[in-house]
Amino acid sequence: MPKEVFGPGYEFLPRDQLLSFEEITHVVERFVERGVNKVRITGGEPLLRREIEGLVSMISAIEGVDDLTLTSNASLLARKAEGLKQAGLDRVTVSLDALDDPTFQAMNDVGFPVATVLEAIEVASGVGLGPIKVNAVIKRGVNEHAIVDMAEHFRNSGHIVRFIEFMDVGNTNGWRLDDVVPAAEMIESINQRFPLEPVPPNYPGEVANRFRYLDGSGEVGVIASVTQPFCGSCTRARVSAEGSLYTCLFASEGTSLRDALRAGEDLGQVIDEVWGKRDDRYSAIRSSNTSRLSVPVEMSYIGG
Repeated sequence: MPKEVFGPGYEFLPRDQLLSFEEITHVVERFVERGVNKVRITGGEPLLRREIEGLVSMISAIEGVDDLTLTSNASLLARKAEGLKQAGLDRVTVSLDALDDPTFQAMNDVGFPVATVLEAIEVASGVGLGPIKVNAVIKRGVNEHAIVDMAEHFRNSGHIVRFIEFMDVGNTNGWRLDDVVPAAEMIESINQRFPLEPVPPNYPGEVANRFRYLDGSGEVGVIASVTQPFCGSCTRARVSAEGSLYTCLFASEGTSLRDALRAGEDLGQVIDEVWGKRDDRYSAIRSSNTSRLSVPVEMSYIGG
């Protein structure tokens, strides 16, 4: 959340406009009734939400939730990992765009070092929140050097690095197509140092293309939403903190589940109507036009 936008004077939403934990749980239950079995808590930074362990416990208790995960910048993860595991969290994904502090802190506008993230990864793994997935967004001219560095660092660790093409999410990241390092280029740079072979997806709709090291030292993944869009197989829905349902990461507007829920409407029917009309193809269309098509909401608002 960029400081120039969300500075000291920024007025955040009143608490009563956010979904309560009970309302979030109700929303998840309606999705699970429709076949959803994977739930991810993201943000922004979800560990800043007070008593987040309570939400984890409530969602993990829902029959049918087989995989409950959380994405974090890891600033608070080391101190919260044990409680999250005890509450029922299965895994965590950590954001880390480089292994050197100048690059990492410049890209993420954060006040903590890489060492904090690496410590959190080990703590989380130690309490059983692994294998940890480490997400790295690669931007041309900024952190290409991190690709091979991170691949080497996490080989034989049991953790999985996923390199992500720089995407035009929101309005504040200054996206240009020239800044995109294609996934194929990333994989080739790793392959020249540590030979790789492709691996089939774990499940239908998996967004990452998987590769494993020929020497058996683990695997890496790439998410190629710019150069190889996967709109046709996308199965993800996103719900913001105040209850807006989005059917695409690049959507400009959503549908308020909060208003429907508080008005006593059939939430399942609302979800069915929204999903039944879904025709999102932003990445596929943008790739053919090689330009931004609309003004999507910020990723800090609806997560990755």
